[in-house]
Amino acid sequence: MQHLTSLSVCPTLWRSIPCKPSELRLDFVLPCGQSFRWREHSPGYWSGVLHGRVWTLTQKEEHIWYTVYPNTGEDDSKPQKAAQKRATKRKFPHTTPDSVKTETIKEEVVEDFHLNADYRKDCETLQDYFQLHVCLRELYRQWGESDKNFQKVAKDFPGIRILRQDPIECLFSFICTSNNHISRITGMIERLCHALGRSLCQLDSVEYYSFPTLQALAADDTEAKLRELGFGYRAKFVSESARTILHKHGPDWLESLRLVPYREAKSALCALPGVGAKVADCVCLMALDKTEAVPVDTHVWQIAKRDYLPQLGQGNKSLTDRVYREIGDYFHSLWGPYAGWVQGVLFCADLKKFQSSEETPKLPKPKTKSKKKMKEES
Repeated sequence: MQHLTSLSVCPTLWRSIPCKPSELRLDFVLPCGQSFRWREHSPGYWSGVLHGRVWTLTQKEEHIWYTVYPNTGEDDSKPQKAAQKRATKRKFPHTTPDSVKTETIKEEVVEDFHLNADYRKDCETLQDYFQLHVCLRELYRQWGESDKNFQKVAKDFPGIRILRQDPIECLFSFICTSNNHISRITGMIERLCHALGRSLCQLDSVEYYSFPTLQALAADDTEAKLRELGFGYRAKFVSESARTILHKHGPDWLESLRLVPYREAKSALCALPGVGAKVADCVCLMALDKTEAVPVDTHVWQIAKRDYLPQLGQGNKSLTDRVYREIGDYFHSLWGPYAGWVQGVLFCADLKKFQSSEETPKLPKPKTKSKKKMKEES
């Protein structure tokens, strides 16, 4: 195999960033319905696509360990080479940080500018994606002081934070969430990427693809393809929203909404086909930096009625626009500018998969020093 000098292209190089479980719990955040691109291929090891590359993440004590794999799939800008690419596609085995001599890697980074540059870039990618500049422990303290119910929930559900996702992927993923559940949405997004995305690489028996471009989503035959893949009425919303963005606003429009006020961004999103208040709020919160956005679905409505507003929407069989606004306004007044983050914690804590004490992930155990080691240090 050709010698690879960049950290971002060698699957056996593991790096870590310091991150306490109180600031981030991968086992809560990655499967809770914010993103639909991560899968736990073995206990505690999550593989998925981030910024057009395949990553594996795991959490050990007070660090997040990661490795990034080289893209070896098809280049969709050169379709004539597709067959050749398939023939030379490499498969990578899953590795663990325990199987890698990290001390040797650290020495190499000091001596190699390119390694050091890639390491910084990867760290910045994770810092941005998990928004690690936000001190979650302090926010938990503030929310607990103003909300006794949150204080009770937080004991068993630390480290839940909001991801900062690519606006295109976030929008079209959440268009597919209408009348749906997490496992089915995950399958739909996987089929979408397989059909319209670019092949990246294969880990063991699993092949990973990039999220489709706006141009691919807006193609004339996209709706028909998605209907064949089981998207139903959502197929039309996906293709029409992509065309609207490209023809009316331009390819960078979604990202530009990060710079406008929350209400303006939400209103602009709601003008797209298939985008209602809930989908718009999800995109505002998880991709457009609007921390005050509180997505409300029937699940959150039930949480609000059960724990906060028992008289809310009595007699209503469905979530009305008025009730939606009342829930958002109440939570914002209770929790402040990061109200959307609190909603994320309560939503995750209420998921059936985390209701059983046997299924709820446990905090990683800190490494303890031996009596001999403590005696030597003293």
